[in-house]
Amino acid sequence: MALPLMPKATAVWLIDNTTLDFKQISAFTGLHELEVNGIADGEVAVGVKGFDPVANKQLTAEEIKRCEADPKAKLELMFNPASEGEMKRKGPRYTPLSKRQDRPAAIAWLVKFHPELTDGQISKLVGTTKPTIMAIRERTHWNIANIQPIDPVALGMCRQIELDTVVAKAAAKAAKNGEVMSDEERMKLVSTEQSLQMEEDRPMPSNVSGLENFALGEKPEKEKVLDADSLFNLPKGDGDE
Repeated sequence: MALPLMPKATAVWLIDNTTLDFKQISAFTGLHELEVNGIADGEVAVGVKGFDPVANKQLTAEEIKRCEADPKAKLELMFNPASEGEMKRKGPRYTPLSKRQDRPAAIAWLVKFHPELTDGQISKLVGTTKPTIMAIRERTHWNIANIQPIDPVALGMCRQIELDTVVAKAAAKAAKNGEVMSDEERMKLVSTEQSLQMEEDRPMPSNVSGLENFALGEKPEKEKVLDADSLFNLPKGDGDE
């Protein structure tokens, strides 16, 4: 499916000028629904100027009205030769000069929180080279002491839906190859709701150790109570009166 030009700016315009719901805007622009929600809340695409899809021959006013009247309807993109083959891009992503200094931080975040990703997958996500990824993995990068991991989605270097897709593929490949993932890695691949339902063997805190027997009906041993007066009632010696 072809996407409109400047999807994020188009989403900004649709949120500000229409009553379309987030799901409709997400399906039309290719952005994640949560990302569209973030734009509406002012947390994403801050400072991005809206791009009018009607004036730029990507939508008609009638098409917008049709979808506003029916929340289940999907916007149909007008044929635009400039957007033809946009989804067929191959090779590393082009990163603007203004964001290239943020690539090491994005790589460090992916290496730390998604070690299941290959160098090739990371390279396509943030538009970098494999030697740079290897240098950050092995902590031999010339500026490693100053690199702080930052989510590449927050940096605007990739979309959340792209990151989720790549992570899901990496997890499926690991499962197919019979690789056992750690609990920490598995928790990163599921939603918060699912993670709360997972059964985990958690170590018992030291301050409640011993109470597990009490829960089974056993009575805990009574601690010996010290009487302060008994400490001073010492036996008298021969020379004491």
